[in-house]
Amino acid sequence: MKSALKISLTAALICLLSFQATAQSSKYKCMLQMSNYAGEGAYVVVSLINPKGEYEKTLYVMGDDKKWYKTIKEWHKFYSKKPTDISAKTGASVTGGDRSMTTLEIDDSKINKGYKLRFETAVEDQKYYVTDIEVPLTTQGIADKTEGKGYIRYVRLSKI
Repeated sequence: MKSALKISLTAALICLLSFQATAQSSKYKCMLQMSNYAGEGAYVVVSLINPKGEYEKTLYVMGDDKKWYKTIKEWHKFYSKKPTDISAKTGASVTGGDRSMTTLEIDDSKINKGYKLRFETAVEDQKYYVTDIEVPLTTQGIADKTEGKGYIRYVRLSKI
């Protein structure tokens, strides 16, 4: 009886400790303003980039037709090696001049540790931008409005 109680208490303690060790995350409202360009809707992928400059996680995809994912070349290389279900992280593509509001969930342990958010864009029969925007995941970087280099005019994040 005593050994069963010890095993139960040990299992409960392990569960409690593992629950506390689980990473905390925060939600951020992401307002994306597109520049005024002519053409089809842009596919935009928001990725978490680690300090080595490598893709770590897909946070959001604007554009839900999978046949166009290959046009977002660098992200597609990562995605095709580790295909994951991103259906809960997808929305409509965005066209020139449009504004999009999404929510991104970011692990708090990535803040101020050298990580970035990369906004990668592609438009049918037009130029592809690997790093239309990169937002440093720092307290200051998240608070700042970040200007784009291609189809995105700017991005602004705010903690919810």
